[in-house]
Amino acid sequence: MDKETNLVEKLNHENVDIRLESLEKLAIIIKEGKLPIPEKGNDVNNHIHTTYSFSPYSPSKAIWMAYNSGLMTAGIMDHDSISGALEFIEAGKILGMATTIGVECRADFSNTPLKGRKINNPDQDTIAYVALHGIPHTKINEVQKFFIPYTRERNKRNKLMVNKINKLLEPFNIIVDFEKDVIPASKSNEGGSITERHILFALSHKLVERFGKGHEVVDFLKEKLKINVKPTLREYLMDTTNQFYEYDLLGVLKSDLVDKIYVDATEECPQIDELVGFSNSIGAISAYAYLGDVTDSVTGDKKAQKFEDDYIDLLFQVLKDIGFNAVTYMPSRNTMGQLKKVKFLCQEYGLFQISGEDINSPRQSFVCIAMRNEEFKNLVESTWALIGHEKVATEDINKAMFSKETIVRYPDLDTRIRVYKEIGLNRSRTQ
Repeated sequence: MDKETNLVEKLNHENVDIRLESLEKLAIIIKEGKLPIPEKGNDVNNHIHTTYSFSPYSPSKAIWMAYNSGLMTAGIMDHDSISGALEFIEAGKILGMATTIGVECRADFSNTPLKGRKINNPDQDTIAYVALHGIPHTKINEVQKFFIPYTRERNKRNKLMVNKINKLLEPFNIIVDFEKDVIPASKSNEGGSITERHILFALSHKLVERFGKGHEVVDFLKEKLKINVKPTLREYLMDTTNQFYEYDLLGVLKSDLVDKIYVDATEECPQIDELVGFSNSIGAISAYAYLGDVTDSVTGDKKAQKFEDDYIDLLFQVLKDIGFNAVTYMPSRNTMGQLKKVKFLCQEYGLFQISGEDINSPRQSFVCIAMRNEEFKNLVESTWALIGHEKVATEDINKAMFSKETIVRYPDLDTRIRVYKEIGLNRSRTQ
């Protein structure tokens, strides 16, 4: 193993100091001209998961992957956890990459007109995924504390889902142990969260241990669990040399097993008005994550389903009434018709638009090619505005992009975006 390969492997080391030290050594090798500098365009991504929720990448490795993909900027977005943010920020500084930090969670919309509707959550009505973007660095500890009770409640539900898996698989003598199999796959001991993906990843390992790789596990999924494996994923699972085997198996289970083992999330989901209020109090940017009706899931882990599109005008009115600042969407996941409608409604309701390509699998590209369409150049500009906001709000949350003081000074959102974009670009050049 050569020196560079060894250093890259250490980017996923258990010890954060070793991860950052390895990245610093790689940065030196790049400066010495022994590793090429990747060609960069205007690509950005504000929705990268790390090992502090579910991902094959530590924060340092995520930055390395983003850098080598040619991204101009990268944003961390873990579920119910911001524990990887400081490492992510430091890793970005080491490679000279502009970064933003955020956190994703599920929130309860039962006190809104969206109660009882399927919003953007495939597994449960009334509960929706939302994000807090551009969190000021001085507020990281407050965000960590905010999510502690919700993480505690989530783990109670996680254990119930493990119990349901074990009951389902009891006839086949397959047992998943929450303490021994699920927790070690997470960073929960360092403030990370445990998600459904961790549970299904542990199950993936159990299935491979039991059946190996290839036709036996595919037959088990089809004949015993009654799961319809999509052709592309079936091809991956039939390949016994597949280095991403457990991740591909996870994708199958996420798509077709969750409804058999899912337990409704209740106490782990803050009320949406509470969450937006908290976001405002720390100077962050609250964003609703638009999903839209799904036909063929890009990531392979969602079934064809209808979500917000049938009542999208009501959705945007509710978002505005609650006090959301932004909507985040992923151009690769939707039709141009869906995306143009969302863009139009964001402009009509004065909502900031943020991009993000949900990265949590080794097969996913960090670059969203669809965003290179001229139609979405606004998402590149808004990313630099987001970075400008985060830098300024870290110094003084009264200067945050959506603070009362800033809105009085720049009431027009487009003007505000231009101002904060320039701040983001200028500060990033001089960091």
